Amino acid sequence: MKLDSTLSAIVTGGASGLGAATARMLAAEGVKVTLFDRNAGQGEQVAAEIGGVFADVDVTDQASVEAGFEKARAAHGQERILVNCAGIAPVAKTTSRGEPHPMDMFEKVISVNLIGSFRCLSIAATGMAALEPVTADGGRGVIVSTASVAAFDGQIGQVAYAASKAGVAGMTLPVARDLSKSGIRVMTIAPGIFETPMLLGLSQEVQDSLGQQVPFPSRLGKATEYAKLVKSICENDMLNGETIRLDGAIRMAPR
Repeated sequence: MKLDSTLSAIVTGGASGLGAATARMLAAEGVKVTLFDRNAGQGEQVAAEIGGVFADVDVTDQASVEAGFEKARAAHGQERILVNCAGIAPVAKTTSRGEPHPMDMFEKVISVNLIGSFRCLSIAATGMAALEPVTADGGRGVIVSTASVAAFDGQIGQVAYAASKAGVAGMTLPVARDLSKSGIRVMTIAPGIFETPMLLGLSQEVQDSLGQQVPFPSRLGKATEYAKLVKSICENDMLNGETIRLDGAIRMAPR
């Protein structure tokens, strides 16, 4: 699918990090972009920068998500591209200091990272399926979700996060199969250690140490590199039903 001004996109978690880089990339290609995020200040700023639209959306709330899609479609028409970047990553062990894992935390991580991603992609897919094809193969749209290498190499304290991201990776193929007759492709990216706002808040020494764990290139991944992979996925019609590790060949140690 060729990226151009005839297309519109929704990027969740679009106010910062991987989502903001993706929104900027899509807008640079002419795509009309709506950002979903809880951070209204940053979201409005990025939207203004790229000539897009911001919607204050909580992906754990059905009504909030539906209102976000209504706002996006009123501004730009039915989206052909959805990129799920919204996510959280709190840390807690299965049991620690005589206490079990806080269940409200576990449920929140699953609700944001896994259920939130599915909630958005299900709504987007329903709308895309009603469109006319835009590719010679009958393609109607592309959905890209974000997992993590933690889905496969979860570290100590990442049980909730790893479970949520494994779920995102695990639903990729069945959703792609569900949507194959509608010409909607579904992919997932599993980033390694990237320059996200959380990591950039650490000292340069810690950032350098983390980067040195990556076999090659031995550095933190850049948000623009994630966005470049989204672009490749959108443009390559044979990419479907797969999770791609974007990690410089790292395999995470237990801690």
